[in-house]
Amino acid sequence: MNAPSNAGVATPDVATALSARPARRASPWQIWVRRLFARRVVVLSTVLLLLIIALALCISWLSSADPNAIAISQRLKAPSWQFWGGTDQLGRDVMLRVAYGGRYSLMIGFATAIGAVIFGTLLGIMSGYFRKIDGAVMCVIDAMMAFPDILLGIALVSILGPSLWNVVLALVIVYTPRVARVARASTLVLRDLLYVDAARALGTPTWKILWMHVLPGLVSPILVQLTFIFAYAILAEAGLSFLGVGVPPSIPTWGTMIAGSLNYMDRAFWTIIYPGLAIVLTSLSLQIVGDGIRDSLDPKLRKNT
Repeated sequence: MNAPSNAGVATPDVATALSARPARRASPWQIWVRRLFARRVVVLSTVLLLLIIALALCISWLSSADPNAIAISQRLKAPSWQFWGGTDQLGRDVMLRVAYGGRYSLMIGFATAIGAVIFGTLLGIMSGYFRKIDGAVMCVIDAMMAFPDILLGIALVSILGPSLWNVVLALVIVYTPRVARVARASTLVLRDLLYVDAARALGTPTWKILWMHVLPGLVSPILVQLTFIFAYAILAEAGLSFLGVGVPPSIPTWGTMIAGSLNYMDRAFWTIIYPGLAIVLTSLSLQIVGDGIRDSLDPKLRKNT
């Protein structure tokens, strides 16, 4: 009787080898996201920031009440089930105004950050790549940075006039030098790299070198600066409005809400607590997220994940 043949029957080791599939390699985007959210504080800050933005954008769908509706009979009411954040000196719902004010405060911060990043990056690239204009541009930037941010903002708004977009323009001018210095420092390093020298030797137009070889190398530091300036602009707008030279009182930003309630803070502290808390939480979340982005993009801190 012939012994049974093992032909066609895979041994356990062979079966395991045949069934095993190569592990799917994570994309660079997935690796960066995993590195960014490795710390819980960054995750919590991101969630909190998204909730604040979502509330500001969706408040008109959640409530049809007018945030500027005056009801003198309800003035200076303490927080209750009817008015979660209490009412101000004109009987307006504080919590509702905080939600609506987030639209303006976040818009001012975002517009300022985008404007400062665009103009600062252009100045930094021009100054760092073209040595002939480097000295003149940096003299102007250093002179602007010699003034404290809030004083320079007050001077510019006083010249331009108190309006929402004038505040944005003034803050863009204030924070553009910060971005320009970062972009210039990175450009000074990038312009002497081998691939930039090779592109220059091949006769590549200057604008193409700047667009294809220099600008991509500035994305990481500029992205970090954007989150920081976003937070700085929200604080600066609140400071300007607090001093009475910022956004007009008719626009319910967080800063104008605090400025308008100063005379009643001893009797109705909630009128400044909620907008102040919104400013603190938003700015702190932006700072923590910015720190997380900086750490995740830093080659010295990268780990294989």
